[in-house]
Amino acid sequence: MTGALTIDRARLWEVALPLAVPFAISGGVMHVRRSLIIELRSSDGATGFGESAPFELPFYSSETIDSARWLLTNVLLPRLIGRTLDAPMAADAILHVGVRGNPFARAGAETAVWDLFCHRRGVPLLDLLIDALRAMRVREDALVARPEVTCGVALGIPEDGSPATLARWARDALAHGYSRAKIKIRPGWDVEPIRAVRDVVEATGRSVLLWADANASYDLEGDADALRAIDAEGLLFIEQPLQHDDLVDHAALSNKLRTPICLDESLRNARWARQALALGASRIWNIKVQRLGGLAEALRVYAIASATDVELWGGTMPETGIGARSILTLGALPRFVYPSDVEPSDRWYEPGTDPFPLVMARDGTMPVPSETGLATLGVADRVREHGRLAWSS
Repeated sequence: MTGALTIDRARLWEVALPLAVPFAISGGVMHVRRSLIIELRSSDGATGFGESAPFELPFYSSETIDSARWLLTNVLLPRLIGRTLDAPMAADAILHVGVRGNPFARAGAETAVWDLFCHRRGVPLLDLLIDALRAMRVREDALVARPEVTCGVALGIPEDGSPATLARWARDALAHGYSRAKIKIRPGWDVEPIRAVRDVVEATGRSVLLWADANASYDLEGDADALRAIDAEGLLFIEQPLQHDDLVDHAALSNKLRTPICLDESLRNARWARQALALGASRIWNIKVQRLGGLAEALRVYAIASATDVELWGGTMPETGIGARSILTLGALPRFVYPSDVEPSDRWYEPGTDPFPLVMARDGTMPVPSETGLATLGVADRVREHGRLAWSS
C-alpha cells in the first residue's frame, strides 16, 4: 500500500448532539455532547474525517473543546496544509513538533489523516493499521483481526443517586445483548451500586463481565477503607482508581488489593506504558485513541502490549461514530481481550443526530468498519447537516 498525498485544504466543524440520557461520572455531568470534526482534503480530491472530543470542562483531561479548537485552527491544521505525506504514521511527528501534550486536539487531526489515506488508497482502516504494525515488527499472531468487536455498556451515576435507578439501567442494557457492564463509581458511591448491578447480572443467568471505573477519584491513603471494601466485591478489575497523573501509587495499590488494576487516564503514551510495566502498576490497559493523541501512539502501545502479553480493551469518551470508528477498528485485534466501550449511537444520542451512526447486533457485537474512508458513506452531508463550520483554510 503505497502512494503519497498532499493535503491542500482543512475545515473544522463543531457539532452539539443532545444526549438521550444525561451522563455522569465522578468529575461531572453532560447533557449535550459537543465535539469537533476535522475535514481534510488532498490535492487529488480525497477527503478524510477525524474527531477531537475533549469535554467542555477539564474534569477528564486538561484540554477542553475551546482549547482544542484554538490549537487545531491556529497550529495543527495550518501546519498540515501543503504537506506531502508518504504514510499516515508521518502525521504524528508533524503534529508533535513544538506541542507538549494536547492529545485530544492532535488525535482529531491525526485520525483525519488516516481516514484521508483510506479514501485516497481505497482500503479500509484495518488494512492501514496492520500494515503499520507489521512495520513495527509486531508478531503475526497479534495481527489476526476478528470481524467484529464485542460491546460493553458503561453505566453512569444516576442524577437521583439511586442504586435502584442504576439497576434498572443495567437491566435494560443487558436485555439489548451487552456482555459486559461497567459502573462509574466515586467515594460514597461504590459498594452499594456495585452490588445492585451484580444482582441484575446474576439474575440474567448469563456470563456478563463486571468492573468499576473510578475516573481517578480515590486517594491511596485517604480512601484506603473504601478501596478495601471495593476489593472485597470480586470485580474483574478496578479501572483508574487513583490520580490521573499517577503510576507509583497505582503500583502500591496493586500490591495491596486482590482485584487487578486497569489504567485509563494514567496511560498517556507508550513511554508511560513501559513505566507502568516496570513499576508493576498494571497489566490491564484501556486504549483511548483520543487520550493517546491518535492512532500512531495507540499502535505503539499495542506493540508493547503484544510483546508483553498485557491485556487491552478499547475505550471511548464517548465520541460520535466518526471518532469511535478508530477504536472499533483497532479493538478487533487479538490483544483486545475484554469488551470495548463502543456502543450504538442511539444509546448516547438523540436518534438521527450522529454523523456516522453505529448499530449493535442483538448478540452485543459490532462489525469492524470495512468502508474505504468515511467520505464514501455520505458523512460529509451529515456533518454539514448537524454541524457548524468553525474554521476553514
